Amino acid sequence: MALSAEQELIRDTVRSFVEREVEPAVDEADANQEFPEAVWDGLAELDLTGLTVPEEYGGFDADPLTASLVYEELAAGHLSLATALSVHSLATSCIREFGTEHHLETWLPEMAEGRPVGAFALSEAEAGSNPAEMSTEARFDEDADEYVINGTKQWITNGERAGVVILFAKTDREDPDTVTQFLVPKDTDGLEVGKKEDKLGLRASDTTTLVFDDVRIPTENRLTEVGEGLKAAFSILTGGRIAIASQAVGLAQAALEDAVAYSKEREQFGRPISDHQVISHKLADMQTNVQAARLLTRDAARKNTEGVDPMAASMAKYFASETAVDVANEAVQIHGGYGYTTDFDVERYYRDAKITTIYEGTSEIQKEVIARHVLE
Repeated sequence: MALSAEQELIRDTVRSFVEREVEPAVDEADANQEFPEAVWDGLAELDLTGLTVPEEYGGFDADPLTASLVYEELAAGHLSLATALSVHSLATSCIREFGTEHHLETWLPEMAEGRPVGAFALSEAEAGSNPAEMSTEARFDEDADEYVINGTKQWITNGERAGVVILFAKTDREDPDTVTQFLVPKDTDGLEVGKKEDKLGLRASDTTTLVFDDVRIPTENRLTEVGEGLKAAFSILTGGRIAIASQAVGLAQAALEDAVAYSKEREQFGRPISDHQVISHKLADMQTNVQAARLLTRDAARKNTEGVDPMAASMAKYFASETAVDVANEAVQIHGGYGYTTDFDVERYYRDAKITTIYEGTSEIQKEVIARHVLE
């Protein structure tokens, strides 16, 4: 699928930024489990922290395909960074789509500049793949014209760094049809950051719990009508799944390129291992699957420009994320013992790839979505 001249320029600009600013910071960030804030500031200078913010509020206002290209290139350098940006963009997208003019004017210009960072609080320990089972409650206090929020959200990307949280809660804890979307400033009394997860991969991305203990917000901070929260979440997550597919493609491409380079340098039995059919055939499979994942992802992005297409997004995320795992695994195998050490990036790709099959809807959930549309 051909890109426009402008899209090629944006892709190349981000690629240069990754080579110049991201790659030198990756190893330290991953080893120390610390997000590279200086790199985030560099993204802001490129206007990428306003990726989904309209131009009139200082944003980049990228179409879905252009955003996909940005995520792909960033993930090739550092998946933690790409994930942080995609979740920040979920938050700005929620404000853009469901907020009032007051919300847009208050929050989007500063978020487009990179601060405050956005978080998206949907998941809970007992309500991962089925958010309708969430227990977080936003009880309406009619006398104060406020909502009082109690509950705990889990697996929240940007949980520590965020300055604003897009929260999904029930106005009646026992009624799944009352899930509603709210905007909660991070410095609101009663909102605390809980446990920071120690993860297999994505180690530079802060993933925490968020605890809401009698958090009070004004009624005007409700972003959707009561009961419209899940519909809003699923609409935004269609774009989010395309973002994850894009990241998976970028990571897989990086793993492929490292495997190709190593196979040309490493010699066994008097010749480069790339000359051995068992290796060259692995590379052929890897290349084919990466390109297929890229085409599925770009097709989903283009369709999302015209309107929400959940099946296209789910197919892209399912295939691209599984491809990332497979390609990273083969890249480690081609590197042999060296691939199992931190001296080579393929070890990190291997650890990071797995999360793409889990967050924003597991592969199993994506197949459920695809099957439902096929059977309809």
